[in-house]
Amino acid sequence: MGSRFAADQKNAYPSLIAALCERDAYTRGHCDRVCLLAVEMGRAFDLADPALDSLRIASQLHDVGKIGVRDNVLLKPGKLQPGEWEEMKAHSIHGERIIKETFLLNKLDVASIVRHHHEAFDGSGYPDGLAGTMIPLSCRILLVVDAYDAMTSGRPYHHPRSHIEAMTILESEVGTKLDPECFEMFSGVIARNPDSHVSGL
Repeated sequence: MGSRFAADQKNAYPSLIAALCERDAYTRGHCDRVCLLAVEMGRAFDLADPALDSLRIASQLHDVGKIGVRDNVLLKPGKLQPGEWEEMKAHSIHGERIIKETFLLNKLDVASIVRHHHEAFDGSGYPDGLAGTMIPLSCRILLVVDAYDAMTSGRPYHHPRSHIEAMTILESEVGTKLDPECFEMFSGVIARNPDSHVSGL
């Protein structure tokens, strides 16, 4: 019975991704790219294998809570109104709950990463306003990678920014939104992964 239960949980992982992609086709490519860079950063930080595996899963599922966001908010082509933005921000809490109910106790760290992947280094993020090293390292890693890919990918509400533009914006957020050490590590990782951006932009 134990092995069958483990297999059911393993099968739930791609099923969650498939369910989210039915809501928002952009998400699959975004999560795949975020996963690639997040794992490279985890290796650069010498994360132990269990922590690296949790980061890999969390980076694939970090937006799964958007299943719980209404279409007219999730897919809105323009700027979100304050109430809509609050609904969008709740996706991290929805995601934590979904993962807890899917993976149970053996992946609580994945649920925690998903909950806190929008916490900012200066405490201005959400949902809990964590700051500095109170934010788990995997969350600080995921934040910078997620932000980079969101800026360099085309969406209905914005054109993709160039690699240089995105890096300039991220650099301006070091010490406020972003952990300085994570940004420095990300700069090295992205330089070693030229397929992650268009060279020369």
